[in-house]
Amino acid sequence: MQVSVNINGVEHSRDIEPRTLLVHFIRDDLQMRGTHWGCDTSNCGACTVWVDGAPVKSCTMLAVQAEGAEVTTVEGLVKDGALDPIQEGFTECHGLQCGYCTPGMMMTGRWLVDQNPNITREEIREGISGNICRCTGYKNILDAIEYARDHANSEVSA
Repeated sequence: MQVSVNINGVEHSRDIEPRTLLVHFIRDDLQMRGTHWGCDTSNCGACTVWVDGAPVKSCTMLAVQAEGAEVTTVEGLVKDGALDPIQEGFTECHGLQCGYCTPGMMMTGRWLVDQNPNITREEIREGISGNICRCTGYKNILDAIEYARDHANSEVSA
């Protein structure tokens, strides 16, 4: 089956199996390794990407369902070679340990900041509740998202 998806501003067309998950299309067919594949059950959130501007766990979506959609992965957050404030925040606030959950946390965290530029720590905590980190106590992740909130420009990145 032929599928065409715009990922990070680039149109990608491939012939794929109809049952191919979006996460596998991104990672295996396109060789974009920033999106992580974790649990295959939508519990961990490591595979979170934006589909038409909204966070989606790409292990629960078929690639053919993304036909014609605009998908943004963690690689797509970089603009003109500059890290996004969420990426800076994870670096500056040490928001990662093993890094496995980091792409999904960044995608969810940046989306939260874009939706509510004045988001509170408690709202961030609730907003990332669908993303699991097995290494940290979430404190530095919350700090990183607050950093992004405080350093994001007025443009919405989606």
